[in-house]
Amino acid sequence: MIEKRLRNIALLVAACFFMELLDGTIVITAIPKISTSLGVSPGTTGLVVTAYLVTVAVLIPLSSWMTVRYGYRWVLLSAIAVFTAASLGAAMSQSFGELVAMRVLQGAGGAMMVPVGRMIVFERAAKSQVMRLMSYIVWPALLAPVIAPLAGGVITTYASWRWLFLINIPLGIAGVICAWRLLDGKPAESPPRLDLAGVLLTCGGLAALTYAAHLASEAHAPWLPAATLGLASVVLLAIATRHLLRTSAPVLDLRTLRVRTFANAMVGSSLIWLVIGAIPFLLPLLFQTVFGWSPIKSGALVLFVFVGNIAIKPLTTPMYSSYGFRRVLLAAAVCLTLTTVGCALLTARTPLVAIALLALVSGAARSVSMTGYSTLALSDVPPAQMRAANALTSTAQQLFTGLAVVLATLALRLGTAIGRLDSAAHGGKFAYLIAFLAIAVVGAIATTVAFRLHPSAGAVLTADASVTGSQPTPETN
Repeated sequence: MIEKRLRNIALLVAACFFMELLDGTIVITAIPKISTSLGVSPGTTGLVVTAYLVTVAVLIPLSSWMTVRYGYRWVLLSAIAVFTAASLGAAMSQSFGELVAMRVLQGAGGAMMVPVGRMIVFERAAKSQVMRLMSYIVWPALLAPVIAPLAGGVITTYASWRWLFLINIPLGIAGVICAWRLLDGKPAESPPRLDLAGVLLTCGGLAALTYAAHLASEAHAPWLPAATLGLASVVLLAIATRHLLRTSAPVLDLRTLRVRTFANAMVGSSLIWLVIGAIPFLLPLLFQTVFGWSPIKSGALVLFVFVGNIAIKPLTTPMYSSYGFRRVLLAAAVCLTLTTVGCALLTARTPLVAIALLALVSGAARSVSMTGYSTLALSDVPPAQMRAANALTSTAQQLFTGLAVVLATLALRLGTAIGRLDSAAHGGKFAYLIAFLAIAVVGAIATTVAFRLHPSAGAVLTADASVTGSQPTPETN
């Protein structure tokens, strides 16, 4: 039985996670209207998205040190307050420079909200409770990419683009009130000296990689700057890795990767994040640009992915308790790969019921995979390394969530290029066929990672559940 207070804290973290991820993607559909309103080109307006994603990716590594220095409660309260105030500032911006500045400030708040919240939950929870609590925290990450295109389209069609940011205000105020009432957290401690070299190398490398990915995903990609930044990021991250493994108190402790279960879960979840983020991006484009369907019709079908996420939730914990992490993760990865291949075979004449069922099964596989990997990652990590492992997990998650759209875009361009070489492959459908198959290959690689897990991986998380039986608790329903 999960303590009610702990469950409510997990739900608070989930709400923060939802705000952070939704804000990173919902603006994409409003770029044309923002460009017209502020008098800049659509290509320049893309910086509104990039500034946010880069800031989040860059500052997450600092979250671990910040929580030690200032305490969990005040860091999380400040993060929610900063994010909310910056959302109001973004909505009131009168120039493009003001909007970008507010997006950077939003990213600063978002970078601290979720890693700190996750750490508060996991330090209070018993091992046997981690999976159910993680299921609460993970679902917003599965929901936000699915509803963002539809929500952004509806808001920009029937209201001003400024409402994309104003919707955060009531959520943020409620978050501050709930955090004030629920959290006491650990008090501030005396942290080790800040690893300034690690901060500069890691943050610089992540910033270069994230911005290079953004450039590569543009309609008319400037390949030379993108390649230059990509190479710079590789060099910086390689130097950062060498530094982080040698220093005594690194900003990101890569030594946690020596825990085999944690390392395997990091690799597996990163690959799954790429597939999870790519599918909701490609499906609406296929439905609208190739099939000629309306945004409402395509958005409604993609929402069945979320229905699958929710429908499988009550079964997730019993499945892992009964069959173990290796078997369930392997089955989920295979299912996710096959449904991605199914997406590649869709046509405008495919029955809507079949498309909805495919999306439903894909959503269920996404949910099972991410709940399992997110839980498994921390199962064998020693308490002394838990804070460092959480920061590393959050950094990877944010990074690969952003790279998923880049992967989908590049896969789509690959399909278009191949279609031009083959006269028999005409029409836009072929490009999406290749794109989905490329994403399916990533899913197949994730399947091999799940296969390599030890049969007893994660047993400590399900031991209590197997003893107490499968009677559902109130939190399960």
